[in-house]
Amino acid sequence: MKLAFVFPGQGSQYVGMGQALAEAFPAARAALDEADAALGGGLLKLMFEGPEDDLRRTANTQPAILAVSAAVHRVLMREAGGGFQFPAFYAGHSLGEYSALVAAGSMSLQDGVRAVRARGTFMQDAVPAGEGAMAAILGFEPQRVKEACAEAREHEPGKVVEPANYNSPEQTVIAGHAAAVDRAIAVCKAKGAKRAVPLPVSAPFHCSLMSPVQPKLAEVLGGIQIKQPNAPVIANATAEPNTDPARIVALLLTQVTAAVRWVETIQKMAVNGVDTVVEIGPGKVLSGLVRRIDKGLRAYPVEDPAGLSTVLREVFAYGLECVDGAAPADGGVAAKGRTCQFQSFGDCEGDGMQPGPDGQPQCLDSYRCRDGHCTVQCAGHKDCKEGEVCKVGICNRGGKAVASCTENRDCIYPESCYYGQCVTRPASLRCSSDLDCPAENRCINGVCQ
Repeated sequence: MKLAFVFPGQGSQYVGMGQALAEAFPAARAALDEADAALGGGLLKLMFEGPEDDLRRTANTQPAILAVSAAVHRVLMREAGGGFQFPAFYAGHSLGEYSALVAAGSMSLQDGVRAVRARGTFMQDAVPAGEGAMAAILGFEPQRVKEACAEAREHEPGKVVEPANYNSPEQTVIAGHAAAVDRAIAVCKAKGAKRAVPLPVSAPFHCSLMSPVQPKLAEVLGGIQIKQPNAPVIANATAEPNTDPARIVALLLTQVTAAVRWVETIQKMAVNGVDTVVEIGPGKVLSGLVRRIDKGLRAYPVEDPAGLSTVLREVFAYGLECVDGAAPADGGVAAKGRTCQFQSFGDCEGDGMQPGPDGQPQCLDSYRCRDGHCTVQCAGHKDCKEGEVCKVGICNRGGKAVASCTENRDCIYPESCYYGQCVTRPASLRCSSDLDCPAENRCINGVCQ
C-alpha cells in the first residue's frame, strides 16, 4: 500500500466541524486550542457555534479549516500507533496546501493559521464586493473551458475570466470579473456544457485579479520559519512534488493567481504508485474528486470518530497483510471485505527465543514468534498488554518511547531504522528493514525478497 494525504480547501466548512473529534480525543482539542490561541481566541467558538455567515467569511473559513485538518492529522498519527506511516505525498486543494505543509512539518500550526487568516483577509480585500464571480462548469472538457474563457475575454475587453480549479475531468471552475464570467458561462453552454453553476463566493480566487494579494502575503510568509517537509508536497501551481524548503514561499505566492491543478495532482500520485488516498479535514469533497479522476484509487475521508475508526481499521494496519475480497481465515480480521493477517518475517518455533539451525536468533529484536512465524509485536494497541501502547510495531509501557525511529533518516549513519530501533546492520545481512529494499520487495530475515 502506498499512501497520499490530501487536505480540503474553502467550501468544506460547516458549523460544528471538528467538535465530535475534540470531544472524543484530547489531542484534537489541544490542536484546536493551539490554533485558537494563535489567533487571539474566538475561532473555536465560531467553529462550534457559528453563526454560519461569520464562519463563511474568508478570513475565518481558512484558519478554521486548517485547524480542523491539523487536529484530525494529529489524532490519526496518535491513534494509528505502530500502524502509522508517513505518506508518499501530501497535497491540499488551495487553502489545503497550507494544511499539507503543516502536516508535513514545514510550518507550525500557529504560523499556518496566522498566515491563512492574513491570506483570507487579503483575498477578500483584493476585489470590491460584487465585481468578481466564480462558476463551476460541468460536463465540459477542461481545454474547451479554457478556450471558452479566451472567447469571453474577446467580447469583454479589459475583463478577466480564467480557469481557477481543474477539479476533475468533468468539472472546471472559472473565476474573474462577474460580466466576463457570465459571458464564459454562456459560451460554455452554447458549445455543449451540461451545466454551469455560479458559486456563492466572496471573491474570485485563483485568477489574475488576486495579484494585489501577492506582495502582502509575501511579507507575511517571509516572517515564517519554513522547514523541509517529511515527504514531498505536490504544489497546486505546478502539480509537481517539492521537498525544497527554499521553494515553498514562491510556490504559495504563485498559487494565489494560478489555477489549482487538482486533476494533474492526483494523476501524479497514481503514476508514482499511490493506491490509497486519505482525505484529512472537514467534508468529503476531495474523496469524491479522487474517485472521479482515477477509479483505481481508494479514498478515505477522515473528519470525525467514525471516519477515523474506518481508516485505522482499513489503512493503518501496521505489520498486517490485507487481502481484498478474501474470506476470513483462522485468526484473520475481516474489515469490509478485507482480511488481514500478521505478516510473516520468517519461520520460528516455540517462543522464538532459541537460536535457529544456523545459530542465529529465530526472530530478530523487537519481533515475536506467533503461530510459527516471526511477526512484529503489535499492529495496534489491542495487541499489547494493559498500560502499553503500540508504536512502530513495538509495545511501549508507561509512556516511554521504546521506539526511537520511524525511518532511516531518524538514525545516525551507519545505523538504520529496524522497526523502531536504530541499529547497526550486521555484515551478514543484506537489509535491516523494508526501507533498505527496492519498492517492490520486503526485508525478510535480512534478505530483500
